[in-house]
Amino acid sequence: MELEEIKAELQPIVADCVLHGEFTLSSGRKSDFYFDGRKVTLDARGLYLVAEAVLAMLEGKGIAAAGSIPVGADPMTGATVGLAGQRGLALSGFLVRKEPKKHGTGKQVEGPRPPAGSKVVLLEDTITTGGSVLRGIEAVRREWEVEVVAVIVLVDRLEGGREAIEETGVELWPIFTRRDFD
Repeated sequence: MELEEIKAELQPIVADCVLHGEFTLSSGRKSDFYFDGRKVTLDARGLYLVAEAVLAMLEGKGIAAAGSIPVGADPMTGATVGLAGQRGLALSGFLVRKEPKKHGTGKQVEGPRPPAGSKVVLLEDTITTGGSVLRGIEAVRREWEVEVVAVIVLVDRLEGGREAIEETGVELWPIFTRRDFD
């Protein structure tokens, strides 16, 4: 399936998880737009289509690994890596902890480390200011010798996250933006 076909099938599933009203976000900010990504990424068809979309976006870009900041996008990472494996594609996954472990190896980035110089992407279900993703980019750059080329987000809320992420030299590739649901 082509990306536009995938998005056409995925959009009504995502739209069912968008609410308009008055909400307090995890950052404490107020918003009139809320997206409950887990209702998409914990639904069999929704998650499959998200993984299809991510793989379509990665095609031909030489990406070695895709990872997420727990917990919102973890299903996206697992499904994308699983689908890639089913298709015989070389793509590994990783998770970026909110902070380094206080025991064991003390790592913040978990998973098979790609070779130095590899291109990787971060996955996220929704982005507002980009704060957690920025911390994830920093951790990957600190612990691995790789190039974080992009963040793929299911829904960009269009509240400054893109600009903050792009200031670090990383691109934002949204599957959808708030405009798709207003």
